[in-house]
Amino acid sequence: MSDGFLVVDKAPGMTSHDVVAIGRRALNTRKVGHAGTLDPMATGVLVLGFNNGTRLLQYITDGDKSYTATIVLGASTTTDDHGGEVTSTADASQVSDDEIKRILATKVGEIMQRPTNVSAIKIDGKRAYDRARSGEEFELPARKVTISQLDIVEIRHNDATTEVDIEVTCSAGTYIRAIARDLGAELTVGGHLNVLRRTRVASFTLDQAIEVDQLKGGNLETLELADVARATFSVRELEFDEVNELSFGRPLSANAGEEIFAALSPDNRLIALLKNSADRAKPVAVFAAAN
Repeated sequence: MSDGFLVVDKAPGMTSHDVVAIGRRALNTRKVGHAGTLDPMATGVLVLGFNNGTRLLQYITDGDKSYTATIVLGASTTTDDHGGEVTSTADASQVSDDEIKRILATKVGEIMQRPTNVSAIKIDGKRAYDRARSGEEFELPARKVTISQLDIVEIRHNDATTEVDIEVTCSAGTYIRAIARDLGAELTVGGHLNVLRRTRVASFTLDQAIEVDQLKGGNLETLELADVARATFSVRELEFDEVNELSFGRPLSANAGEEIFAALSPDNRLIALLKNSADRAKPVAVFAAAN
């Protein structure tokens, strides 16, 4: 394999790093990374970049994401999901549907959200989840995130709990488990996440994803670097002389906008990423360097 991407439908019970390790064996390269960690309990879209594809992963990770999830009201856990130790319970069978709808409506838009303590955020060089799992007590500071969609699909009242199925589209850095935790806290019954499935990362969807067993078997459907660049960035179509200039890292005339542009050759190769600076389009990264 040269350079490119894979979209994997991550199975439950495995880490994102587990999938990367499988990808390294299947692709026969050590240079494999992923865009956006999925917790072991979660399933769905995990984007893998390999070889030069790893250099685009940061831009894909920064894209918005979509999820389906099930919130269980009536219990709080140490991890804000069903895998954690239950810390409190309450009868949530009679919570008001209108109150659920009212509270979740306040979560839409630009909000301040406190990340879950088992997130991958680093505190003094150590991952929050490592601190939490070692029994340390702490609280991460709230940070600004954007939730552009939060739809209630179904509310089910059970003997002692209430389950809420939701669909969410949000910015990078948003924690769906935190939505469950905060809903339960505001209803004073506790809440945690029982199901989490990521359906989209930036332009990548489940329709493009292969199963983990397919990845293990080498049954791969890879995406070309240029095609992913077209789906991720604004595009600048190059002339052949511009390809030569960029291959030496030289700037070009300014792009049409101030965002990052993917500069593509006439034969559909990703040559560089360009961003305007001092009235010139300068390479942020060069993918086809001169020999």
